[in-house]
Formats: sequence, structure tokens, C-alpha cells
Amino acid sequence: MPAQSSLIHSVRDIRAIEQQILPNAQPPLMERAGVAAALEASRLLAARPGPVLVVCGPGNNGGDGFVVARELRRAEREVAVAFAGDPARLPEDAARAHAGFLRAGGIVAAELPAPPENGWALVIDALFGIGLQRPPEGIYAEWIEAINALPAPKLAIDVPSGLDADTGCRPGVCLRASHTATFIALKPGLLTLDGPDCCGDISLHTLGVDAAHGVSAGRRVGRDLFAACLLPRPRNAHKGMYGDVCALGGAAGMTGAALLAARAALWLGAGRVYACLLDDGAPSVDPVHPELMLRPAVRMPEHLRALAVGPGLGISAEAERLLQAAINRDIPLLLDADALNIVSRWPRLANMLKVRRSATLLTPHPAEAGRLLGVTTAEIQADRVAAVIELACTYRAHVALKGCGSLIAAPDGRWFINTTGNPGMASAGMGDVLSGLILSLLAQEWPAEAALLAAVHLHGSAADRLAAAGVGPVGLTAGEIIPAARSLFNDWLHENRA
Repeated sequence: MPAQSSLIHSVRDIRAIEQQILPNAQPPLMERAGVAAALEASRLLAARPGPVLVVCGPGNNGGDGFVVARELRRAEREVAVAFAGDPARLPEDAARAHAGFLRAGGIVAAELPAPPENGWALVIDALFGIGLQRPPEGIYAEWIEAINALPAPKLAIDVPSGLDADTGCRPGVCLRASHTATFIALKPGLLTLDGPDCCGDISLHTLGVDAAHGVSAGRRVGRDLFAACLLPRPRNAHKGMYGDVCALGGAAGMTGAALLAARAALWLGAGRVYACLLDDGAPSVDPVHPELMLRPAVRMPEHLRALAVGPGLGISAEAERLLQAAINRDIPLLLDADALNIVSRWPRLANMLKVRRSATLLTPHPAEAGRLLGVTTAEIQADRVAAVIELACTYRAHVALKGCGSLIAAPDGRWFINTTGNPGMASAGMGDVLSGLILSLLAQEWPAEAALLAAVHLHGSAADRLAAAGVGPVGLTAGEIIPAARSLFNDWLHENRA
């Protein structure tokens, strides 16, 4: 049974869970949510004197806010509440919460109050929750902009107002929270696209609800998903146990991409690594890593455990011919970069991919994903979960859709979101390194799904470790990720053995 903290549910699924719970919920879900958010607010306020501003909206998210305000008053915090709606039009539970706050001695203002002399200790956003279907308008948009301009920390209730909880899109003005207290389960929009920039630190409060059901639930990537593969090596080991693999690419002017992929595969433990290059003028040896075996692309070895095609491949007749030959090989195959672009241009190659017997792995960025599905990049980004599932099902492949909150999907429709990584990874060559990490795990006979999940998670975690040590995020290079990933991977092996 997956841990509650790793489950990701769509808004529709959350609503279905709520409908199952609501008729008999004691205490009611709104009461549980408000109390949980108040406890989170109290934690944030522990060392911050001063008044709290709670901004409530016209729906049930506003009701949560009234419960929070009531609980903070009971804890003897000074609380100001702003509410621009009509109390008579509040949903039943929210109206009950509004009345309870007033009975407790609370006062509700119809306008956003001016900040006190020393500022607000905390601003709590309870304007709009997961049900918002359009950009905030009118007074609510003005309030969100005004709150964003305040220097105080901001706690969003369930989801920052203006953020689509399913997609992570922010079609209009959106609150930028420093913290988000979300309920029952994580939502995909909190973890991908604009979600991480809007949510800040996320705390999950399950409210005593078991959300571990429903085949549509996604998972947040963690080591628990691939821990069974983190096995120590026997002392009686030899390189043949860890596979021969090849990174195929490196057309003229782009040999560095193939070398980055090959170096990453080598540093993560593949037994023997080939870099097969299209550039006729490419060197015959890598002076940085002479352990690599460099060959012309036409001399790709026959006996390989896995193959990655795409880093620096370019678009050419030769690249197309090599890609077709690679697809025909009965070994795990990873396609990235121009290999994906060639597939999108030639339906014959796409059809060949769909009937492969061995595992196929695709690692597109949003523009490449759009080409593969015949849609725009904007359409991919408008619903990244749907896009990665469609890619995986269409191509019968394991797919990683790269970006903020990278998404991974399996051919059977299961999906995952990875939350490691930082803006330093928005630099050249990062995708090539990821290809090499995946290739190395495939070489070591990891299943395709575990290899993809682990490599994406490791890739981001290594970047996070470097940033924490002061290496980036600005100026972080792809090559720096490789030794950091090796070090972290060995730590994982040690911790798993312990």
C-alpha cells in the first residue's frame, strides 16, 4: 500500500473521495481542514509576533478560512478577516463556519485592511480552492495582487488562489505562497509547471481520510519506488556483470552531447561504455575519460545490453538509418533529443516503436512531446499529466516528460511526478546526462520503469545536493551533475544496505 504522503489525486478524484466521506464525517471535513491549517499556521507563527490576516473567498475554501481564524483567535492570536462575498450565498458548511467565527467574537471586514505598522505576521489565503475553473476576477484579483505585494509570509489553504490544481497552470493572477497546507492528498498542479513557484513549502494533511484507492492516483517519486533494485555489488564482481552499453549520437558540432551521456553511464557503474559518433572528425579517444570506447556510428557493437540514441544525433538521412537499425534491435532502447524529432517526422519509425518487444524509454522535453503527439508545446504544458500518459500509451513506452515537476508514465497509464531538482538544471547538456544515467541502470539490468524513476530522481537530487553546497543553482553545468550523481547513488546503496 503506497504511503499517503506519496499519493497524487486529481480534483475529480478528491471530490469523489469527499462525497464518500461527507455524509457521515464527524467532525465535518471543513472543521478538520480548518483545524489542521490553523495548526500549520501556528507552527509558522511560533517565533513571529504580530497580527494575522485571513482572506476568505465565497466558497468552501473561504469556510476553511473562517475555521482557521476562529482557531487562531482561540489561541489568542490577533486576527483580521477580510471577506468580500455575500454571507447569504455561502455554501452550507461555509456559512456555518462564518457564523461560528462571528459567535466566537470575530469581526469580518468587507475590504482588505491596511497592514499594521510592523506588518502582518502571516497572511492566510482562503480565497479559492481546488474547484476554481477560471482566472480570478474583480475584487478577488485585486486582493491577490495586493497580497502578493506584502512582505509577509503567506500560507495558502489547499492550493494557492488562481492555480489550477490539476495542471499547475496559472491562467491569470495567482497568489505566490511561501507555504501551502493541502488536504487529503497531493494534487498534480502543486508539483509541476507553475505549481512549485506558487506553492512554496507544501505540507499534507490527510484529515484522517484514506486516499489510498483508485487506479487514477499518481505517485510522488521517492526511493521507495526503486529500493528493491538498490543492491550492493558482490565482492566477486567483474565488468561483464554490469553490461555493455552505447550512446549513439554526436554529429558534427555536437559530439559533447554523446560524450556527456557516455560519461554519465560510466560514472554510474555500467561495465563498459561505447560512444558511437556520427562526426567523421570526432576523436578516437576521450582525453577526459579514456575508459570510454569511442567509435564511428557505423561500427556500433553488436552485443549490447542497452542503447541510447539521440544525444547530439542531428537530423540527417544517416541519423534516420541508424535510428531505424536501433529500433530493430531487441534490447532496451532509450530515445532522446533528435531521435524523438526524427520519430515525429517519420510515422513508419513511430509504428516500429509501438511494436517493439523490448522496453522503450522516451525522455522528451515539452516541445519534443508536442511533436510526438502532433500538438503544440502550449497544449502539452496545459495538461502535462494527460500528455505524458498519452505518450506512454501511444508509443507503448516508459516516458519521462521533462520540466519543472518531471512526469513519468508507464504504458499501462500509471503516472508519477518527480519533485527533485532546481532551476540550475535549465542549462545545456542536462538531458544528455539524464540519458546516460538511465542507460547505466539499464546496463545493470534494472527494469525500465525503475531505471527511469531512479535516474530522474537521482538527476534532480544530485543537482539539489550541489546547490545546497553552494555549487549553483546559477551556473550549474551538466558535467558537474555526473560526479555528484555517482556520490549520491553510492550513498543510497549504503543506506539501503543498512
